[in-house]
Amino acid sequence: MRRLLVLSVLTLLVAVPALAQGPSAKVTDLSWMTGRYSSDSLEENWAPPRGGSIASLVRGMGPDGTMNMMEFISIEEAGDSLVLRLKQWNPGMEPRYDGFQVMNLTAIGDKTVSFKNNGEVAGLDELSYSLVGDTFTISVKTPRGAFDIPLTRQGH
Repeated sequence: MRRLLVLSVLTLLVAVPALAQGPSAKVTDLSWMTGRYSSDSLEENWAPPRGGSIASLVRGMGPDGTMNMMEFISIEEAGDSLVLRLKQWNPGMEPRYDGFQVMNLTAIGDKTVSFKNNGEVAGLDELSYSLVGDTFTISVKTPRGAFDIPLTRQGH
């Protein structure tokens, strides 16, 4: 009985880190994200995957046409999965919060990827991206609700 208990505990110790890590993926699986996407209020510019990362510079525009937010997003390989880190700034590069929001990969498919906040920094709960034709959709879940941001591909 004791041997069975020890084996069960050892199995859990080995399995818990594997359960904590998201699905297997490489940043090259996200090459479909590369490009410039925009709407009247948001612009995302995704650089191609390189060196184990893919990154985006985001600019938000207010109703009067002036910039109201800058954001940097980096998705990096972590073990066999991916981790997204993002940081937002107000005009004048004033940070909106301390630290970076860190999100772990929860799902990846054909031109779709989803991440969930690891809880270290409050902000977005979940963030997903998808591309259908020339429409790049950002799906956001926050403590106040969920919404989609459709953007249009600019050039190819």
